[in-house]
Amino acid sequence: MFTSFSTALSALSADSTALDVVSNNLANLNTSGFKASETAFHDLVSEAFGSSPDPGFGVSRPTIIQQFSQGAVQTSSGSLDAAIQGDGFFVLKDKNNNQLFTRGGKFVVDSSGVLQTLTGEHVQGWADPTGNVNTNGPVGDIILPTGTLRQAFATTKFSLNLNLDASATVGATSGTFSAPMQVVDSLGTTHDLTITFTKTGINAWSYGVTVSGSDLTGGTAGTPSSLATGTLTFDSFGKLITPAAPTVAAPAGVPVPMTGLADGAADLSINWDLYDSKSNALLSQFAQTSATSGNSQDGTVAAQLVKVAMQDGGAIVAQYSNGQEKTIAQVALASIRNPDTLVGVGSGNLKQSEKTGLPSIGVADTGGRGKVAGGSLESSTVDIAREFTNLIVLQRGYQANAKVITTEDQLSQETINIKQ
Repeated sequence: MFTSFSTALSALSADSTALDVVSNNLANLNTSGFKASETAFHDLVSEAFGSSPDPGFGVSRPTIIQQFSQGAVQTSSGSLDAAIQGDGFFVLKDKNNNQLFTRGGKFVVDSSGVLQTLTGEHVQGWADPTGNVNTNGPVGDIILPTGTLRQAFATTKFSLNLNLDASATVGATSGTFSAPMQVVDSLGTTHDLTITFTKTGINAWSYGVTVSGSDLTGGTAGTPSSLATGTLTFDSFGKLITPAAPTVAAPAGVPVPMTGLADGAADLSINWDLYDSKSNALLSQFAQTSATSGNSQDGTVAAQLVKVAMQDGGAIVAQYSNGQEKTIAQVALASIRNPDTLVGVGSGNLKQSEKTGLPSIGVADTGGRGKVAGGSLESSTVDIAREFTNLIVLQRGYQANAKVITTEDQLSQETINIKQ
């Protein structure tokens, strides 16, 4: 009789634990990256005496198992938010330098530019404000530029994609064509070059590169200053043959030096590329109106940082006021073979236990790690309908075992009354 008391009490204790799990799941119904837990019950077997088997001794303390299933990925309003699609965890460091893991991707930047969670843990990855992010090195804090001015970079090369009219007449208006090109000096000042082509004969053209005289200390305002001159020769198929295509011994290109800049910037040593990286000529001569189809140069003016945002794949991109974008950081992901052994430490963070396998840290979508969706958050995996069903079942179980105890109490009282 007294065994039934302890058996029913063990059930009440187990049901209470299971109710705590359901309660915690429901409380985190809207917690980003939260993984619902399940309760696993195990019976207790007591020692058998004599020939009759003992019916058991109730239920043991239940095991709580966190289920790492995929939550729905939803677009969020945070520019630095991130969600993992597939396996993996974001890697964090707390204030005591302990390594933690999380599926919650609600990230913010503190006053020092450090990327962190809402509760202050530092997000780990690789960062370089110049854009040379090396993901082969060790992970560390991701420090982002905040309100900084990106310095100017002087032009070192430029190119023009254009056609010169093969049907143009020497000395006629059609035999002269000009194309503009803007370059940048070391202080971020822009200079407008003019490249003028003049037909000098069959399949032959001369060129001249000039800049406004006011841009140079030795120049005269209103009078163009010459920077470079030369000739171009095309074959009977309209292909550029002089200057020749580049070789290792003789790189192709036209030097366009700009010295003595009036704004005090460093002298410019610019190369005009006539061929692309595959040695294809960028200039042609066909019987079509002379025109440019494109141009490029590698200089950039000084620019203010406008926005920093998380992109798909976990790359963090800085956007500048001049319209340029640069990848300045990469968030790291950790793959763990047995995530169910991780131990929760609050705020959606997890730490390794003695049973946890070593985490494999790397870039998203490599080595079995999942993908990262920028500007998104992973929803909680709690199923409210399932939790309420569990709540009803556990409530009925608790009531049934409570009834066993009251019945045993009544029987005990009847036995005492018989003795009296």
